[in-house]
Amino acid sequence: MSLARLPEPLFGTIALIGVGLIGSSIARAVAKTGAAERVVICDRDADALARAQALGLGHVYTRSVAEAAAAADLIVLCTSVGFYADLAATMAPALKMGAVVTDVGSVKAAVVADVAPRLPEGVHFVPGHPVAGTEQSGPDAGFATLFENRWHVLTPPPGTDAAAVAKVRALWEAFGAHVEIMTPEHHDLVLAITSHLPHLIAYNIVGTAADLEDSLRSEVLKFSAGGFRDFTRIAASDPTMWRDVFLHNKDAVLEMLGRFTEDLTALQRMIRRGDGDGLFELFTRTRAIRRGIVEQGQETAAPDFGRRAREEAGEA
Repeated sequence: MSLARLPEPLFGTIALIGVGLIGSSIARAVAKTGAAERVVICDRDADALARAQALGLGHVYTRSVAEAAAAADLIVLCTSVGFYADLAATMAPALKMGAVVTDVGSVKAAVVADVAPRLPEGVHFVPGHPVAGTEQSGPDAGFATLFENRWHVLTPPPGTDAAAVAKVRALWEAFGAHVEIMTPEHHDLVLAITSHLPHLIAYNIVGTAADLEDSLRSEVLKFSAGGFRDFTRIAASDPTMWRDVFLHNKDAVLEMLGRFTEDLTALQRMIRRGDGDGLFELFTRTRAIRRGIVEQGQETAAPDFGRRAREEAGEA
């Protein structure tokens, strides 16, 4: 698919702080849509920055957060959320009046607490989270259509400038995303069950396999069926990012983990008691959830969870 080009740019200069999967995908989407006249790429990793330059992802490349922020009308924080507080403090003196700051972190209440107090008056903060991604990372991992037909959640604090929210919303809609606005706390609770807990379970299951004795572990790897294979895909995600997600959204994650533990205990009881009817009822309900996700266009019904079709299209 190709994104439509806008009649005129939404921003003069966009600064991307971090050029991993999300940052590089934003850069590519901006190039496709013409959403900005100029893109500044900033990354503390010299190799990542050099690779971004080799790929032609921006117009200016710098390792200085202050330098990147000073030139920008929109600054997008694309690093792990654990770095946000320091980034906000570093860029704050350099930000120009009227600049807009947003982010792509999958935690929002902690981000608001870390970033908003560090920004100067006259700078608008519109926190956001694109509910899209792959297990890949780095400048080469991005692609322009990553956000197409995916949700982007905005969580602007009370009193946020409406025009700033509208411009950030327009940017993500230009990238093909559906935009939803909710409170940071509600976002964190929803994402705890839809994203954070599944990752935690995947890390745990793959970790269990890694702890098996050598002979059994080799058999597990050799005969990996679809279920275990897909857990390993999720568990291959960026460890820094996910460490920070769990540390910054621990209350919501622990609440959902408690509910999951209760449900797992009930499932264990069904198996022990031979409760076939109970198992069948549960599996029927969960199957309906899968169908609902497909019907809403958030996945395809193709084999391998739709990944094969995306790989053939060159989008994986």
